[in-house]
Amino acid sequence: MSEFTTNDFKEIAFGRKSVRLYDENVKIDRKEMLEMISEATLAPSSVNMQPWRFVVIESDDAKAKLRPLIRFNTRQNDTSSAMVLIFGDLRCYEKAEEIYDQAVAEGKMPQEVREKQLSTIVPYYQSLSRQQMNDIVKIDSSLAAMQFMLVARAHGYDTNPIGGFEADRLAAAFGLDPERYVPVMIVSVGKAAEAGYSSVRLAPEVVTDFK
Repeated sequence: MSEFTTNDFKEIAFGRKSVRLYDENVKIDRKEMLEMISEATLAPSSVNMQPWRFVVIESDDAKAKLRPLIRFNTRQNDTSSAMVLIFGDLRCYEKAEEIYDQAVAEGKMPQEVREKQLSTIVPYYQSLSRQQMNDIVKIDSSLAAMQFMLVARAHGYDTNPIGGFEADRLAAAFGLDPERYVPVMIVSVGKAAEAGYSSVRLAPEVVTDFK
């Protein structure tokens, strides 16, 4: 694991704000970006199928290609160290053998459990409709996206989750099969050049029922 800039949970979680303007001179090297993604993918996923897929937009050319697809979020694109595109893989179950084989090799899953998982879960996932798979991979990938934002703060960066983009064009624009990969979120990441806006939240009593 990385050496974090801060390990203060309150600062990481409760101090997080969406930042839309970054220091353009700060770049995140690929080793650190991969460390952050590795830490983000410790997030849970249904039957550990890990449907998230990341495309890191860091070059000027790639940012120029992304710019017309992100509507009113161009400041983040132009100034951030990177725009992290997060997709959900509708055929994530094709990685099941690789995932469970690794779990067995590392002593984290008995062989008999591996066999049971593969014989039951993979056919079940294959039987689901596109909409059902869409729901699963978007929920799981959103958990990874949130964890990425918190991890980035631990590394000393700030982020902005972005939902305003041309969802029907994003995958194909960056070489992914749009029939397989559904866009979930874009997260800008970098060193903040201005403070994020403070915002309000509804009281827990408003959003919670006890039965």
